[in-house]
Amino acid sequence: MVHQVSLNEFVTKWKMVFIIAGTMLLTMILSLAFAESASAHGYVDSPASRGYLCKLGQNTNCGAVQYDPHSLEGPKGFPQAGPADGKIASANGLFPEMDQQTATRWTKVNMSSGNNTFHWTLTAAHATTSWKYYITKPDWNPNEPLKRASFDLTPFCSFNDGGQRPPNSVTHSCNVPSRSGYHVILAVWEIADTANAFYNVIDANFGGGSGDNQPPTAPTNLRTTGVTANSVSLAWNASTDNVGVTGYQVYRGANLAATVSGSTLSYTVTGLASNTSYSFTVRAVDAAGNVSNASNSVSATTSGPTPDTDPPTAPANLRVTGTSASSVSLAWNASTDNVGVTGYQVFRGSTLVATVSGSSLSYTVAGLASSTTYSFTVRAVDAGGNVSGASNAVSATTNSSSEAPAWAPGVQYSVGALVTYGGNVYECRQAHTSLTGWEPPNVPALWLLK
Repeated sequence: MVHQVSLNEFVTKWKMVFIIAGTMLLTMILSLAFAESASAHGYVDSPASRGYLCKLGQNTNCGAVQYDPHSLEGPKGFPQAGPADGKIASANGLFPEMDQQTATRWTKVNMSSGNNTFHWTLTAAHATTSWKYYITKPDWNPNEPLKRASFDLTPFCSFNDGGQRPPNSVTHSCNVPSRSGYHVILAVWEIADTANAFYNVIDANFGGGSGDNQPPTAPTNLRTTGVTANSVSLAWNASTDNVGVTGYQVYRGANLAATVSGSTLSYTVTGLASNTSYSFTVRAVDAAGNVSNASNSVSATTSGPTPDTDPPTAPANLRVTGTSASSVSLAWNASTDNVGVTGYQVFRGSTLVATVSGSSLSYTVAGLASSTTYSFTVRAVDAGGNVSGASNAVSATTNSSSEAPAWAPGVQYSVGALVTYGGNVYECRQAHTSLTGWEPPNVPALWLLK
C-alpha cells in the first residue's frame, strides 16, 4: 500500500530541513568570524623589541615568546584600557616572563633622541585603526614592573590608518623625545575590527655608554637570480657585525621594499610591472638599529607577459540528463588547461546558445519546440580566448506538450500525474490538492520536471 504524505507532514519535514541548514550556516559564519578575529600578528624588529631580541637569542630566559614574538596580543584601548599595570610588556600576561623588569634584565638597543625609524614586520596583516608610540618618563623606576605611571601617556608619535589593511612591512618615522640612559618605548598596533592590539616594548639606551654604535658591513655580491613578468629574485652575501646582524633591508630604488631576518640572504620583490627596468640595493641592520652602507646596486628588467596560446582540452562525456516539452538538460566532464578554464560554450547545432562559467558542468537549454529532435555540443574557453575542440555530440527529443492537461489550482493530483505548465511537462511526486502559489516550478518537492 502506498503511503501518501499529508500536507502537514510535508510542511513539518521541510521546516526541519530549513532549521538544520540554518544552524549549520550560522555555525560556519561564526567560525569564519572567529578565524578572522585572530588572524593578525606582527612585531617591531628595528629598533629591535624585547620579544624580537628573545627570538634572536640576545635576550635569554624569555619563555615561549622566543618562538612567537609576533603574538604579543592583548585588549586594545591603551592607556584607558588595555593590559593591566605590571602586565604591559607581556600584553596582559600572555608571556609572563616579559614583565620581569630590572635595570639590567634586558639587552638594550642604542638610540638617540630626535628622528628615528621604527619598522614592523607583520606575519599576518589586518585592518588597522592606529599605531602609537609611548616612552617612559624621565624619572621612571626601571626596577619596577611597567605600569601606566611609568609612561608619558600622550604618544610621542601616532599614525591613523582608518581601518585600512597595511602591507607586511610597515615603517614609521618618529621624533623621539629627549632622554638619557635606560628607557622603554611602548609600540602599540591597534586592530580595527577586533577587540585586540599588539604591544611591543623596546629597551633603549640613550646617550651612548656601553651600547653598540658599530654598524654592520655592507652586504656584498648582490645579484639577480631570477626574473618574471612581475618579480625579480635577489641574493647577496652575508654582512658581519661586532654583535650580530639582525636583518636586511631590501630597497627598490630609494623605496624600502622589504625587511628580512638576519639569517635570510635572498628575497623576491613582487608586484612589479612587466617590461620595466628596476634598480635594487640591500643594507644590513643590527639589534641596536645601526644600518650598514648600501650593497652594490643591481638592475634588472622584468620580462613581458607570455601569451597563452594553448587551448583547453575538449569537454568529455557530454550527456542528456533530462528533457521536457521545451528544454533539454545537459552535463559534461571538466576540461583541463595549462592556465585555467574560464567558461564553457553550449551549442545547439551550430548556434551558440549559452556561455557558462568554468566551474559549471551542466546547463539546461530552454525555449525549445515540443516533440523535436536537437543536437548539442560543448566547447571549453580559457582566459586567453583559446577555444577547445567540440565535445562529443548528443541528440535529444523534447517531450510532447499535448499528452498532459494544464496545471490548475484546486485540483487533487495523485502520484505520477502529468501536467503542463509554462510549456513544460511535470510529474506529480506527492499526492496533494493544488493551491495558488503551488505552481510546479515553485514547489519542486511536489512536481518533477520531465
